[in-house]
Amino acid sequence: MDFLCLLLVFLHCLASTEACSMTHSHVFNVEEVPRTRLCRTKSIMTVNGQFPGPNLYARRGDTIVVKVHNHASKNVTIHWHGVKQPRNPWSDGPEFITQCPIKPGASFTYTIILSTEEGTVWWHAHNDFDRATVHGAIVVRPRRGTRYPFPHPFQEFVITLGREWWNRGANAVLEEALSTGGEVESSDAFTINGQPGDLYPCSSAGTFRMLVEHGKTYLLRVVNAAMSNGLFFSVASHTVVVVGSDGNYVKPLSADYIMITPGETMDLLLEANQPPDVLYYMAGRAFSYLSLGSFPTTATTAIVEYVSDLPLESTKPLQPTLPYYNDTAAATNFSFALRSPANAAHPVDVPMTVDQDMFIVAAINELECPQASCAGPNGTRLRASLNNISFVDPPIDILEAYYAGIEGVFGENFPNMPPYYYNFTATDQPLSLLLPTLGTEVRVLEYGARMEVVFQGTSLVTGDNHPMHLHGYSFYVVGWGFGNFDKERDPLRYNLEDPPIKNTVGVPINGWVAVRFTANNPGVWFMHCHIERHMIWGMNTVLIVKDGEGPKEKVLPPPRHMPPC
Repeated sequence: MDFLCLLLVFLHCLASTEACSMTHSHVFNVEEVPRTRLCRTKSIMTVNGQFPGPNLYARRGDTIVVKVHNHASKNVTIHWHGVKQPRNPWSDGPEFITQCPIKPGASFTYTIILSTEEGTVWWHAHNDFDRATVHGAIVVRPRRGTRYPFPHPFQEFVITLGREWWNRGANAVLEEALSTGGEVESSDAFTINGQPGDLYPCSSAGTFRMLVEHGKTYLLRVVNAAMSNGLFFSVASHTVVVVGSDGNYVKPLSADYIMITPGETMDLLLEANQPPDVLYYMAGRAFSYLSLGSFPTTATTAIVEYVSDLPLESTKPLQPTLPYYNDTAAATNFSFALRSPANAAHPVDVPMTVDQDMFIVAAINELECPQASCAGPNGTRLRASLNNISFVDPPIDILEAYYAGIEGVFGENFPNMPPYYYNFTATDQPLSLLLPTLGTEVRVLEYGARMEVVFQGTSLVTGDNHPMHLHGYSFYVVGWGFGNFDKERDPLRYNLEDPPIKNTVGVPINGWVAVRFTANNPGVWFMHCHIERHMIWGMNTVLIVKDGEGPKEKVLPPPRHMPPC
């Protein structure tokens, strides 16, 4: 009888996907705890005392309910990065965009609605520099009754990269940068699963070790939680096969290394096919255009160890070969090789025609210093902008103001194009281009609009790779290139056949990226650079997607108890 019951449940799942969706409940206690790294102990903000935070597990179409209790001494919000949250911006999480922060001593319950995500996404704090230690993975497995589009792995491991560790408090580093107007101080180490690895002082004992069996295949769910840098990542003597990114599958891509920008996730298959009497480093090293000394140059490491009765040939692990820290070709050759499966099980639905296009110029800017001198270039204060507007947080959250019709909180004048065109990637730029306009401007979109957004990088102040992230959506990456985007020539080279589906994409230094999506998720959705200091400097805007006509095309009502401002 038990077998027959299980069979009936399985068949019912196949007939009705909603019938098999489950709700998972969790409690997050945000609290400050002491942690020791690099020979020093400091207090850090954590969830449930864990660094990194707890990983969440669900299946496609499930719902996750998380009650957050803030026991820390400062405000916090949580964002569910890569989860589209259909019609539910109330639980998206960015501070002063979709909610006011959860104050010390207060609580708030998030409802995370999974829809088409399948693979690895993640969660993190979305205020100040708290996501340096407040983050974790969300593992979304296939819907019940279905399976991976690749051979089932023997075991899975979450590998969280980045987690830049400062010997000082992360928010003290931020406050100093905001006070002086200059660059953010370099972190003291990168980490893998919260540990710097044994190339750093006082770190050997805690180094993460991944035990494998020869001949088995493992699924690595890799998250880049770094605040400031992309990372090259590799496992010595092993090739990985990329099978997913940002909660979507990709055509299998074999690679000796990956490059993963802040905010991105990658799902990798690793076959344990090397001699078992050797230890192997997995390592992550910075991808950055900052000057040496502005980021940690020592690789963060973990150890891959084979379960074997053979004596070790050496206790010193083999090192992988990683690209040089500013190797643009290595970064772009990997990043833009990803493709969607584009098959019956995972079809492509990229808009073939466009109703509205946006050309968005991402730039680092300078402002005059309000005091005698600031720490930015030539005594200025550093800012950042999109289309020359440097975003300013409003006094209350934009979602509440939009839903309740409260005027004066935000403007609707974010432009579809920059105020003027120039050679965005020229070596020398006129000083007049450096000064942005400060404002809280959004762009309002009609429901169902087929969108194209081109992100254009610039050489203003300093060129960089900008990982642009859009909340509430995934998008198709249809094109990219170096130099200035040519609206007549470059669209002819778009990939509309099998473009990858992403929620975060790195705009190459002095280059551009084109993405397309359909605006079919009503609500208030943040769009920003995922390099934390660029976001705080103002490289952000908000897309407001209007309600559609049907009952399932409208924003859900707000929960009863949103955090007050």
